Amino acid sequence: MSQTTPSPDSLTIALLGEAVLRQHAGAVQLPDPQVSQLAEGMRRKMDDQGGVGIAAPQVHHSLALMIIASRPNARYPDAPQMEPLVMANPRIEAQSTEQEMGWEGCLSVPGIRGRVCRPLWVEVSFDDLCGQRHHTRLKGFVARIFCHEFDHLCGLTFLDRVEDNRDLMATEVWLREGQS
Repeated sequence: MSQTTPSPDSLTIALLGEAVLRQHAGAVQLPDPQVSQLAEGMRRKMDDQGGVGIAAPQVHHSLALMIIASRPNARYPDAPQMEPLVMANPRIEAQSTEQEMGWEGCLSVPGIRGRVCRPLWVEVSFDDLCGQRHHTRLKGFVARIFCHEFDHLCGLTFLDRVEDNRDLMATEVWLREGQS
C-alpha cells in the first residue's frame, strides 16, 4: 500500500467536495497487512456511523477496497442481516437489465437521501484480504449497497445518479415520513 495507514481509530470520513471522492481508486496488492488494518478501521468507522457499507475513498484512501455489511440500524431499519464482506479490486461481471428506484444515503453526504435507480442483481468478482478471487451474485438491497460503494471506487457519489432534484430529501424527513 503506497499510503501510510493511520490507526483505525484515527480514520475520518471524507465529505462531499473533497477531491478523494472524485478520484478513480487504484488497485490493491494483496496480501498486505496494512490493507487488512485499513479494512478493520473502515469496518469500525462504518459501524460507528451506522453505515451498511463503506469504501476506502470515504476514509481518504484512493484504493479499490470496500465493505458491504447490510444490517438493520437507525439509518436503515429494514435492511437485511448479513456478515460484513470485505472486497478488494471488485468488478461487476453482469447485472440485471431490470432496475429499481430506491432511497440511498451516504456517510460522505450527511443529512441527505436521494432516490437512485439500481439493478435488481449484480454478479461480481473480488479479492479477499488473502488475495483469493471470489465470484458471487448479490440481490436486492445488498446489490444496491455494492453498486453504491463501487461508485465510490469510480469517483462517483449517489448524487451523480439522482435523475431529478425532487428525488432528494433531508434524512430527518425521510426517517419521519416512513421511507416511502
